[in-house]
Amino acid sequence: MAVYLDYAATTPLDEDVLKIMTPYLLQDFGNPSSQHSFGKTAANAIVRARDYLAKILGCLSEELYFTSSGTESDNWALKGVCSALEYKGKHIIVSAIEHPALIESAKEMQKKGFEVTFVNAEKDGTISPEAIKNALREDTIFCAVMHANNETGVINPIEEISAVLKEKGVFFFCDCVQTAGYMRLPTKYVDGLSISAHKFYGPKGVGLLYLKKGSQINRLISGGNQERGLRGGTTNTAGIIGLVAAYVKAVEHMEINNDKIRKLRDAFLNKVLAISGATLMGDKNKMLPGHANIAFEGCTGEQLVMMLDNRKVACSTGAACSSGAVKTSHVIKAMGYDESVAKSSVRFTFGKNTSLREIDSAIFMVTTSVSAAHRIYSSKEKLEELKRNFLKKATGSNDTPKN
Repeated sequence: MAVYLDYAATTPLDEDVLKIMTPYLLQDFGNPSSQHSFGKTAANAIVRARDYLAKILGCLSEELYFTSSGTESDNWALKGVCSALEYKGKHIIVSAIEHPALIESAKEMQKKGFEVTFVNAEKDGTISPEAIKNALREDTIFCAVMHANNETGVINPIEEISAVLKEKGVFFFCDCVQTAGYMRLPTKYVDGLSISAHKFYGPKGVGLLYLKKGSQINRLISGGNQERGLRGGTTNTAGIIGLVAAYVKAVEHMEINNDKIRKLRDAFLNKVLAISGATLMGDKNKMLPGHANIAFEGCTGEQLVMMLDNRKVACSTGAACSSGAVKTSHVIKAMGYDESVAKSSVRFTFGKNTSLREIDSAIFMVTTSVSAAHRIYSSKEKLEELKRNFLKKATGSNDTPKN
């Protein structure tokens, strides 16, 4: 039985959402920018969707901008706001546990003359308001702290951080990609936030940027006059309809789904944390219901992910967007853990489709995989010891040979 435990990376498209999207893929497929009836039908559908989503989020329709992804929204927010406000100052604050979309965007702004302060997390995984306050300068114009971390699921004290930043008039951006559909979004406390539809059972390729009215921002993508002249490109009608439909359904079933997911996650943790050397990364009481990032002493995360994949259990070593290169988790290191712990962490994330049977199967597979990894590690250690002893006898030296 294949078990999918990587819901933080992406979720399957909800069948009800697909049904709602289908007419805009087949019948009402017109370009919303076109002046004929096909285009007007699509344009009107987008207006209705935007208005409905604004009502749920408690904001104005004109404050919502549809994008291609959470990554685009993050890039647009940081680069666009900094570009528009650089006359006020060129210092920005970014938490060290942010998604690469913000970390890398900040580094790009450094090349353009901006100064960046990366704020590390506490041991429990949170970014403290005090740390943000200490990082503030007179020329600070932008600060990014995510609602909940994508690797650990730890939720940050957004309201308290907002209070610190409002005193200084700093633009506060919050990546809400992991919390959309699982928590109420903090539109009341931030100047901008991002979400991505495929994280809450919507389609891939569509995201959202909330931008508080009156905020200054420059466009990231030049082209036509779509999204009130701030984002060029043909509007993704079906994707937008899917995002709104998925978000509406996720919010309607939020409490029921969260309760189910939390119980399954906790059942998994109760067994897996009993494995010798297994440690949960972050404070469980401050986590989203479906996250469990566990460091396994004596193993590497990459090794375990491959072993579990061979046993038909899907999980990850961190952000799916960073796959393709073996990297130590910047999140775990920013929490104060050393390199060996960061390399040994594995992220398991659970969703509304996860079953108790899958949890039982995953527990068995994780336990056997960790045991096998420990045997491999032990065998390598013994082999290295035999090699050292042989070389000592052969050379008559007590010095440890250098590799």
